Amino acid sequence: MIRSPKLMKTMLVAAIGLGAFAVNAQEKVTVQLKWVAQSQFAGYYVAAAKGYYKEAGLDVTIRPGGPDISPIQALVGKQADIAVNWMPDALAAREAGSNLVNVAQIFNKSGLMLTCKKASGVTSPKDLKGKTLGVWYGGNEYPFMSYMAKLGLDTTKDVKILKQGFNVDPLLQNQAACISTMIYNEYWQVIDAGVKESDLITFFYEEQGVASLEDGLYVMEANLKDPAFVARMGKFVKATLKGWNEAVKNPAEAAKIVVAADKSGSANLKVQTRQMENIAKLITTASTPKMGYLEPAAYERTVKVLMAGGSAPVIKKDPGKAAWTHAVWDAAQK
Repeated sequence: MIRSPKLMKTMLVAAIGLGAFAVNAQEKVTVQLKWVAQSQFAGYYVAAAKGYYKEAGLDVTIRPGGPDISPIQALVGKQADIAVNWMPDALAAREAGSNLVNVAQIFNKSGLMLTCKKASGVTSPKDLKGKTLGVWYGGNEYPFMSYMAKLGLDTTKDVKILKQGFNVDPLLQNQAACISTMIYNEYWQVIDAGVKESDLITFFYEEQGVASLEDGLYVMEANLKDPAFVARMGKFVKATLKGWNEAVKNPAEAAKIVVAADKSGSANLKVQTRQMENIAKLITTASTPKMGYLEPAAYERTVKVLMAGGSAPVIKKDPGKAAWTHAVWDAAQK
């Protein structure tokens, strides 16, 4: 069949238009991470690299965090649709007026702990009294405050708080007896610096009975009134869980993807592989039907821990079921 040049041109323009429409049909989603690109967020990077988001019809932008970037502010300022955050920070923000809602819970175990040098005289929790303790702020201080309250230690009198930067220098330089560390990150920085594990003692918040839920996914409550938003977030969570399952099963591959995605070029493959191996221990629901599901009992336990702060609780009122929903997780199961 012979077509006229004019007809061919018309068909070409139409084809280009359809292609543009297909691209535009991808729904945009911006996710704000809690920290810089590292294996702590491998699931998101794996989902992007393997095309899981695109398969779901999503155009996903992953925004790395940092010391001056708040997941809460990113949500409130509409710079992100969904954000990774710890529950203590999210609930404290909610009580202060920023209505964040948990829509999925990726980590179901805590990786936070105090790491201390035995040489400082710390061999048990009772030895923390009178010591200098390194504490992260910016929302990360809440689990520590809850722990001090459980031990009956007044943070203004019984211990000296050193506002810790995101490094392990205070412990290495003996400026603090203990510092805040994550089992998948800073703890290993101490070991890599030459400190023997036998010279350290750690207090896992998980084991001390003050563990609170960490990396979960949060959105603004008002957005959940829109069924289209819930459906879009459901697609995002479904693809993200697929990415996390892959990351847990193949930590070495996931680490390579994270390193490739790190635009700063600071991510080290060996470090990220080790981090991913430890992250996997915090996601015990991987490859199960409960992956990403917020267990109400775990939520209630976190709330109790945060309210048990004596004269200075992290939150004063139980926000109840308003602070979480399974609507997005349910949408992700379809």
